[in-house]
Amino acid sequence: MTMPFVDSFNPVAIQIGPLAIRWYGLAYLTGLVLGWRYTIWLARQPRFNPPGSRPTSADLDDFLFWAFAGVLLGGRLGIILFYQPSFYLSHPLAMLEIWEGGMSFHGGCIGVITALVVFSRRRGIPVPRMGDLVCCATPIGLFFGRLANFVNGELWGRPTDEPWGMIFPNAPDFEPRHPSQLYEAASEGLILFTVLAVLAQIPAVRARAGVLTGVFLMGYAIARSTCELFREPDAYLGFILPGISMGQILCIPMAVAGAAFIVYALRRPPMALAPSAPV
Repeated sequence: MTMPFVDSFNPVAIQIGPLAIRWYGLAYLTGLVLGWRYTIWLARQPRFNPPGSRPTSADLDDFLFWAFAGVLLGGRLGIILFYQPSFYLSHPLAMLEIWEGGMSFHGGCIGVITALVVFSRRRGIPVPRMGDLVCCATPIGLFFGRLANFVNGELWGRPTDEPWGMIFPNAPDFEPRHPSQLYEAASEGLILFTVLAVLAQIPAVRARAGVLTGVFLMGYAIARSTCELFREPDAYLGFILPGISMGQILCIPMAVAGAAFIVYALRRPPMALAPSAPV
């Protein structure tokens, strides 16, 4: 019988005395930087962003800080409000202990959306167009974030007898489990990124600002809800309803919002785009 793999990666990438640089932090940084560069590349394509239109590369440079703040504050508030409100109410100082981990994607998504809307309105940038650019790049950060979850040996899957089952030392038992972090890295990251990249090449989609945003929201909701079927619910929370996790519940309004974005975009007149090839 084949022995299951054991997730025994060191979560610390670099240790210099008391200073420890963790893979988790590097994953967030890598995802933000690569996502930022990808949005700039998209914004420079005449077929995607008409010449002379907003956002420009300079706009996206400035938005990087806003995106980071949205991810950090929203992700932390998401954990506090959606997952562990009673713990943080009784331990308020723990809210500031970001280095101990604890981030929620749904909270981070709300944080980035808030930052995007405020930033775009202050700069006079069409919110749907800015949203499309950011959503096309978001799966990059999701991919690296889920890989970091895997390296940390956290958010493990449910027990399985499949040959690719893995043993996670931090789990409550020494039982093979689904590497659900890798499932999410593939579905929420690689597959969703590819779908958006392909759709972004279709003129009818590009001309309807907001469609790509809607596809991202619905695509993530579907991918996350599916992967939750293999992921062990958080021990401190368990199932909210029989067989239904908090992650799946939070995906419902996300999917509804995605559908609303698509309907809104299709009802608006298409935007004129340059027919020339990318430069």
